[in-house]
Formats: sequence, structure tokens, C-alpha cells
Amino acid sequence: MMNELTRSTCSELNMTDENMYYRMMGNTGIQVSVLSYGFWATYGIKDRLSGNEGVKTAKELMSMVRKNGVNCFDHAEAYGNPNGEAERIFGIALKELQEEDSELWRRSDLVITTKTFWGGPGVNESGLSMKHCREGLDASLSRLQLDYVDLLFCHRPDPHTPTSTVVRSMTHMVRSGRATAWGTSEWSAQQITEAFWIARSEGLEPPQFEQPQYNMLHRDRFENEYFPMFNPPYNIGTTIWSPLRSGFLTGKYLDGIPDDSRATQEGYEWLLEDLEERRERGEFEVVAKLVDYADKVDCSPAQLALAWCLKNPNVSTILMGATTPDQIEDNMGCIDVAKRLTDDDMSELDGILGNKPDPWMGPGGVGTRQLKTL
Repeated sequence: MMNELTRSTCSELNMTDENMYYRMMGNTGIQVSVLSYGFWATYGIKDRLSGNEGVKTAKELMSMVRKNGVNCFDHAEAYGNPNGEAERIFGIALKELQEEDSELWRRSDLVITTKTFWGGPGVNESGLSMKHCREGLDASLSRLQLDYVDLLFCHRPDPHTPTSTVVRSMTHMVRSGRATAWGTSEWSAQQITEAFWIARSEGLEPPQFEQPQYNMLHRDRFENEYFPMFNPPYNIGTTIWSPLRSGFLTGKYLDGIPDDSRATQEGYEWLLEDLEERRERGEFEVVAKLVDYADKVDCSPAQLALAWCLKNPNVSTILMGATTPDQIEDNMGCIDVAKRLTDDDMSELDGILGNKPDPWMGPGGVGTRQLKTL
């Protein structure tokens, strides 16, 4: 199967992929490590992850994940303060790492992404117009110090730009050599379908992947609405964000707001309001039970949450947002946990979560019509 957990066949020269697995990114032909390293809400935001100190930390943590087989690094023009600061930090760090170890960091084995939508305060510095797609991507490439990105995402749907214009814009980005392929982030299945068939009918480049939120507490859209998108003719790949629900699934918020957590950062006050809403929905009690279950299967709560995502074959890669060596080491351990989790474990977890969506009803899914055949 296209999305089975498969080991890389690279030589031992890297010594990076002994414990890593890879999945195909939709129809692109690109293999991505099942764990990727993302820069959202961390680099260029937290004091210790900004400026020269941010570059130093980025180099350290990027080296850790790369030596563990991670080949995909996720960005967006909106990440950091000011916008694009996270890309700038990564660009400096990557350039220095390539100078220090050109074999480990050879560009041909890396999958680097970015997203366009929120560029700046000007009326034409956001959205998905041809103008902003071109100028926004060029600015990202400059900060990243790259000639092209492998995966380019439309960070959100644009209500003011026709889908046909977006498809033509993305086709231009791909065919001009600025990106290898394009996809979407937080688009509905209907919007992705519309873009796909516009591209097919006009000989343009179709969207080939989606970056949705997916985690134990946010699963209906991924498991139900997107179900047909994972099958022919679409076969979209996915890079899922917030697999730990902004750290909530680690259990660290059960006893208060930890220092240096995202909820304490300027501009992320919405997380505090979100935490209160989760308390009202009873999600704190659910997380407490998950923490106990993690202890039962001998892993950390973070490893359990990541492994749960990894068990879904339609997840191409999981975006990690770890900012310390200990977090990186812990996150990497989720692969072994995923291999240990049984069908019974998954059923018990569904019982704890109490939010398993109804199966997709339609082609490839379930239905009320029976077929008696040989």
C-alpha cells in the first residue's frame, strides 16, 4: 500500500534512518519521514528561540532530528515575529549546518516546505492572488536561502480570490521552478475537489497534499470529511499539525500553566481562552485518563498521542514542535510505541476519547446497500 510504514532504502552513509520510517506524500513521488520538524509558534517567538540564540538552538535540534532520519522541515511566511522570522532563522541554521556536514544536509535528500497567505499588513500582502503568491514565495525563498521549496501550501482558502486563479498561481509557482508541488492547509474537501478538477480540466497542476489539524481531540474532519480525498483519483498526502493539541495532550496543563509554554507567549493569549473551553467540555478529565493509559503501556503521554496519529495510514507525516533536546528524544520514541499499540489498545483509547466519527458513507466506505457476489 502507498501509505504503509516503510523503511528508507538509503545506504548506511547517512546513518540517519536506522530507526525512521517514511511514507509517500500523495502523488508527488516524494518520501517524507513519518515525523517532521516544524517551526510554528516557537522560533522567532520565544526569547530563547530568537536571534542568534535561536539559530544556535535550531542547529542543535535540527541536527538531532536529522540524525534520527527526519528529512522534512515545515515553515510558513507567517511564522515568527515579525512574520518570516522563523524562516530566516532556519535559513541561517541550514546554511551553517551544510557547511559543517555537506553530506548529512545535502539538499537533494531534504523536503522543505513553506506556506503562503499571511505575508504582511498591506492590503495586497496577504491572500492567494497571483501577485502575493509570487512575491510571498520569493520573500520566503530569500529568507530560507533556497532556490525552491519542495512542498508549497496555500495556508488557508482565500474567500476573495477565485479557486481558478489560485490554481493558475500555484501552477506558475511549480512550473517556474519555485516549488516542486503544491497543496492546501485547512481547506475543506469540497474546496480541494474544486481545485483538483479545475486543474485536471485545464491542464494545470492539481493540489497534492493537505495540512490539517489532527489529534486525539480533533478528528472528525480528517477521518470523515477527507476520507474520499485519500483515495483515487485524489490520493492526497497529509502533514498534520497540532498532534499534541498545542501541548495539551502531554498533560502539562493539568496542574496549571507551565512557564515557557505557548500559552504564556505574547500573541498566543487565545490558548488561555481555549484551555478554559476545554475544561468546560470535560477534556481535562479525558487527558487525565490518557496520562494513566500512557503509564499502562509504558510510554509518555506525548508519545501515546503521537503514536495514535501515526497508526492512521492516511497521515503522511506528523509535525513536531519540540523545542528542547529532551522533547525531541521523547517525541522520536513514538515510533516504537506505534509499533507496540495493538487493535485492542486503539479500541480502548477510542473508549476513553468517546469521539470516534461515524464511518464515511459512500464509495470506499460503508453504506446500507448489500452486494451478494463471488
